[in-house]
Parts: sequence; C-alpha cells; structure tokens
Amino acid sequence: MNTARPRTIRVLIDDYLPRWDVRERHHIRVAASPEKVYAALGETDLGGALFVRLLLGARSLAGALMKGRAGVRSLAGRVRAPITLSTFEARGFRRLAEHRPRELVIGLEGRFWRPDGDLRTPLAESFANAPPAAGTARAVWNFALTSLPDGTTELTTETRVLCADDAARRRFLPYWLLIRPGSGLVRRYMLRAVRRTAEQRPP
Repeated sequence: MNTARPRTIRVLIDDYLPRWDVRERHHIRVAASPEKVYAALGETDLGGALFVRLLLGARSLAGALMKGRAGVRSLAGRVRAPITLSTFEARGFRRLAEHRPRELVIGLEGRFWRPDGDLRTPLAESFANAPPAAGTARAVWNFALTSLPDGTTELTTETRVLCADDAARRRFLPYWLLIRPGSGLVRRYMLRAVRRTAEQRPP
C-alpha cells in the first residue's frame, strides 16, 4: 500500500485518500489562466470522442443488460448525451471538495468490479474521517491546476483507489488491470478536451 509523498503545494486529495492501492496521474499544459481552465472544467463535454463514449458505455453494459430492454435503451441515451462533471455526479460520484481555481475533488465508493458497481458513496465527511465499508473500494479523483511563470496552467488529474480489505483487493486488482489502459486513454482525452475549451474562451 502506498502513502502520500511530501509535496511543495498541499492538495485537497490528500485529505480524502492519503493512502491508496492504485494510483494514476496525467497532466497537460494549457495556454490559459487557472481561472479560465477551472471554468472550462464545468463546461467541457468530457466524452466528446466516440472511443470515450464507447469505453464508458462498456463499463455500464453488463448492468444495463441485467435490466433488459429498458436498461439498454437508457444506456444508449447516456452514450449519446454529453458527459460533463455534472454527469458523473448524477451517476454516483460525490463532489468532496473545491478550491477555486486550484482543485476539485470528487469521490466514489462501491464494488466497482460488479456489473452494477454496487455504489454506496458516503458523505464528504466520511471520506475524510472513516474507512471504506468492508468489501468495498473507495476512489477519489481530482483536477488540480498550477499557475506557471509563463502565464500557462498545468492541469493535472489524479485517480487513487483504496480497497477496504484483502477480500476487496483480490477482486478489485484484476478488474483494475483490465480497465487501466482504457482509463488512461479516457483521462488523457479529458485533459485535451478541457484544454481546447479553455484556450477557446474569450479574454
């Protein structure tokens, strides 16, 4: 199990998941101020590319099939609709903390390896002060912005997942190995999409 390493700048994600079993981090430089980039986070269609929609849809396919035709129709509608941060919140993520225009943290808890995800996301206070429920995994995802001397912004997204116990770890880690390549592709696309939105915003 890993623990947070010392940082020059404190980040909010450390308050909610200072330890983790898996971690993924990506970053990009954006030719815009942190204020513009932060505003773009809420406006951008993070699933504008077909491959992103297909990857995110594939994650929900088994659960949709379990619900029959109604589930498949619902999934088809979700695949066609824009995907924003509000979309993730509507699907079970919880906004944990926000420091405009420096960082946004959202979280999720459940049994992600199951077809329906078995989501049971607690309140933000429980994320910070209580361990995940037995048999579950807890995921925290952030967007962090750093102003650079040349007037650009470094936009970073980091995902951390902590399993509650060995039983959850045995189920989650094979699932993570399966989805990690697609997860990385999706997050890199999201960063590029936010960059396009931010750089196109008027002064």
